[in-house]
Amino acid sequence: MEWFLAQPPVTQALIATCFTWFLTALGAAMVFLFRDFNRKVLDGMLGFAAGVMIAASFWSLLSPAIEIAESNGTSGWIPAAIGFVSGGMVLLGIDRILPHLHLGFPTESAEGIKTSWQKSLLLVLAITMHNFPEGLAVGVAFGAAAAGYPTASIAGATALALGIGIQNFPEGLAVSMPLRREKLSPFKSFWYGQMSGMVEPIAGVIGAMAVVFVQPLLPYALAFAAGAMIFVVVEELIPEAQLAQNTDLATISTMLGFAVMMVLDVALG
Repeated sequence: MEWFLAQPPVTQALIATCFTWFLTALGAAMVFLFRDFNRKVLDGMLGFAAGVMIAASFWSLLSPAIEIAESNGTSGWIPAAIGFVSGGMVLLGIDRILPHLHLGFPTESAEGIKTSWQKSLLLVLAITMHNFPEGLAVGVAFGAAAAGYPTASIAGATALALGIGIQNFPEGLAVSMPLRREKLSPFKSFWYGQMSGMVEPIAGVIGAMAVVFVQPLLPYALAFAAGAMIFVVVEELIPEAQLAQNTDLATISTMLGFAVMMVLDVALG
């Protein structure tokens, strides 16, 4: 742990997001053990992931953004609101352009620019699109901790990485298992599933570098990551978790995920 704390924030962000990528790959690796997965269990895991991301958006990102802005003599709600809305709008733009397919939908329901790409690639792109803001959030959190603000700490950034890592497990599973059902080999299903997490280390390094070198952007960057994550939750995770009509299970799992992430952030941060 001392070795980790001694590293520069960009390196810390890289290590943390490699960990979140690893848990995505671990979830995808379930295809080597199972050919199919109980839909109720998957919906519960997706709901849990949504709860983790909602809690992380406030406790680890929005709240510190407001407090940091106020400590700099700015009205806290200004950068929080601007960054939050900007994060959602950028994800909306990507959602309209990037071809992708939500879990459980037929290929003809693919969103973004029309393409003849295979279903496997469209599923990977859907998960990759919302893994980017997760990696960005971790990177920004470590950059904020390095800036020395009392509301941002290495422990809090680590808690965020841990929470996102936990919810990445069902995401890897959600990509790889449908591909296995479509008769792709276990290795190909695993490969596509873990690919969706590869973007997180890249986003984490970008986020950490941005706030380390341009510290006035820090409140905006934190809020931007929060807005992007909330967009993903409302646009993808919650609808997918309730698609099979397991609504009560998905809702309770979302609340449980929120509670777990809140405890992690408050206890460690």
